[in-house]
Amino acid sequence: MTESTPLPDFETALAELEQIVNQMENGQQSLEEALATFQRGMELSRLCETGLKNAEQRVEQLISDAAGNPRIEPFTARERDE
Repeated sequence: MTESTPLPDFETALAELEQIVNQMENGQQSLEEALATFQRGMELSRLCETGLKNAEQRVEQLISDAAGNPRIEPFTARERDE
């Protein structure tokens, strides 16, 4: 990815990352191609991780108490599964 290439949004990055995983599992790449593919996958992985962290922070900021006053409350996986 060059500096002039705009970063993809979360959904686009995740879709591309899934394609990269499938491509690497196929194992039909040369070593150089596999390294370049792995590097791109790591870039997309970091982008997705950052996107998820930002979304989590937004959720924490949007939670309000019973009186409607905003409060910060951590988001936990257990609460998500309930």
